[in-house]
Amino acid sequence: MCAIHDYQNDDRGILSFYAKLSLRWASCSGKELLVGPFDASQAQNERLAFLELHLYFAGELRRSDIEARFGIRPAAASRDLALYRKIAPQNLQYDLAARCYRPAETFASIFEFKSERVLTWLLQGIGDGLDLALRPVAPCEGPGQLTRPDLKTLGVITRSMCARRAIRINYLSLSSGGTHREIVPLALADNGLRWHVRAFDRERSRFADFVLTRISKVEEVAGEVDDAESLAADEQWARIVELELAPHPGLRQPKAIEADYGMHGGILRIKSRAALAGYVLRRWAVDASPDHHLNPSTYHLWLRNTPTLNGVESAAIAPGMARSQEEGVPRGE
Repeated sequence: MCAIHDYQNDDRGILSFYAKLSLRWASCSGKELLVGPFDASQAQNERLAFLELHLYFAGELRRSDIEARFGIRPAAASRDLALYRKIAPQNLQYDLAARCYRPAETFASIFEFKSERVLTWLLQGIGDGLDLALRPVAPCEGPGQLTRPDLKTLGVITRSMCARRAIRINYLSLSSGGTHREIVPLALADNGLRWHVRAFDRERSRFADFVLTRISKVEEVAGEVDDAESLAADEQWARIVELELAPHPGLRQPKAIEADYGMHGGILRIKSRAALAGYVLRRWAVDASPDHHLNPSTYHLWLRNTPTLNGVESAAIAPGMARSQEEGVPRGE
């Protein structure tokens, strides 16, 4: 799959994200389609959901993808493909040259996926985007998601990432309003509040972040992507920085914060890509100023090793650091 990244460490806990999946009817090319789950076992419904997600967001599907994901035999994977073709024959077409299935232009999802579930699947590969009607073990609530990227737009972006193609987009910028961009999408990143696409901006000849929900009218651009536009050439993405977080010196009870974050010796060390470090510090309200001058009642944490941010472009958005006024460096906000 393509590069999907959380702004935090890769070993964060598994999310609890199961909810009720409803049945609905969808129209595709004048035909009515029943939207899943279907009259099949729970295991097969999960495989059908994975099949559809992989087909649409990766832009290709092979029987071996299903076999590898679920550890099933070729005959079982073939039955899943046959059932999907029976339910939605207009959703996929076979590419003889690549020997794989591609999403057809008439594609219409047979599952009612939610954007947050799809993004979780892209990030962690669990649950395969399928909401299950499971009762929670204990009462549990979260803040919810306020931003929900359009799945059609997301699909074009992820397929372009996997195929190494550029795209043209309409983009709404905070500084310049509506603009037309040609970018090479490289990775998705979750900053804890919303999702960005890390991309090479051909107009400005630099790597930058673009908020998914501000992208519209996406279309693929024919032609090869240059090596200088690839993720391997993105120095900020490749660079890993270690952040030493400590209780803010202005706190009266630092032991409480040490307990919150499981600190050892009053320090929590985490690693982050330089391109995402500013998001980490902002998300966790870390005072990144050398003299820790921010209000400790709001900023419970302090970045003890501030020199680690030298040369880190995303530091511009960290609390306590001077904000860059140059649009698109590196946040694309």
